[in-house]
Amino acid sequence: MPAYKYTLKNGKTMWYAAFNYTDWTGKNRHTCKRGFKTQREAKEYERLFLDKQNNTSDILFSSLVENYLNDMENRLKPTTMENKHYIIERKLLPYFGRMKICDIDTIKIRKWQNKLISYRDEDGKPFSQTYLKSVNNQMSALMNYAVAHYRLPFNPCRTAGGMGKNRAEEMHIWTQEQYEQFSNAIQKSAVKLAFDILFYTGIRCGELLALTPADILPSKRIDINKNYVRANGEELILEPKTPKSKRCISIPDFLYDDICGYISKVYGIGKGDRIFYFTKAVLEKEIKQASKRAGLEPIRVHDLRHSHASMLIELGFSPLEIADRLGHESVKTTLDTYSHLYPDKDTKLADRLNQFRRTPQDQGKKNT
Repeated sequence: MPAYKYTLKNGKTMWYAAFNYTDWTGKNRHTCKRGFKTQREAKEYERLFLDKQNNTSDILFSSLVENYLNDMENRLKPTTMENKHYIIERKLLPYFGRMKICDIDTIKIRKWQNKLISYRDEDGKPFSQTYLKSVNNQMSALMNYAVAHYRLPFNPCRTAGGMGKNRAEEMHIWTQEQYEQFSNAIQKSAVKLAFDILFYTGIRCGELLALTPADILPSKRIDINKNYVRANGEELILEPKTPKSKRCISIPDFLYDDICGYISKVYGIGKGDRIFYFTKAVLEKEIKQASKRAGLEPIRVHDLRHSHASMLIELGFSPLEIADRLGHESVKTTLDTYSHLYPDKDTKLADRLNQFRRTPQDQGKKNT
């Protein structure tokens, strides 16, 4: 693994790496990279470059990560990739970056997990259970990728066990009365309308921010067909989260009138223009400020979706109807998320089963 030096016009000595390698098609290639300050840097570049061409479990974790991200870039949404980059760079590479993937065993995984579980910030707060779950899932996804493509015998994350939980134990919900109390404390009409739509439709924030006048149908329905995201400082309009997320939902008369009234007052807005031009961060900030003015404990913007689902459950709608309105991929998602909002479901079930068996006294009454 030689490195070569050359001299610039100003007399400064630099180094370059030049070597052959076999690419993924089996062709023999030659590459050259200049601009290294030391011989060591040039050799390290060659070593890492060739390591990335390696398709065995001897590959470095950092090289696996780079190959994995390059592969996923063409398959996943920008927001998903942004989250992956963030977690990998902050929570995975600092621990495993210099290890070969074949050397990452269950003990190392457990020690890494314990490090994250025991972490406390300057205020003494740990990572949330859902965040720990997300980080662990990403590590497991990388190891699954290594099993599938780099001859790793098994995924050590599976044997090590998981950490964290799929969803937060506590779901913050506002009643309709609490929401109206909050809504009355909002001072900006556009923001107030945005929150009204979120609460009375249950749509996702990205779906709200992607709405155009053309999506507000004369039949008093909203056509959900796209999703607004902001990734790496760029604003994007993408496909909805899942195929079931494409849907048309009915809205109450007062909300339809408020939306149409607002659109009519916005100068120059076209049918394909976005109705709202602020971001989720603006809504998160406003929900805290208006909650304080209303004397309420603030909740997250996404909790308005949960509040809507809770309201539908109270009104007696079935899980299937709620799943269709929220755009869940299956009824199972709805039940897994909101099963705790059906506290008397076992009692109701038992009452229904009672109808199938009568006591001797009941039978006698029937015969008379």
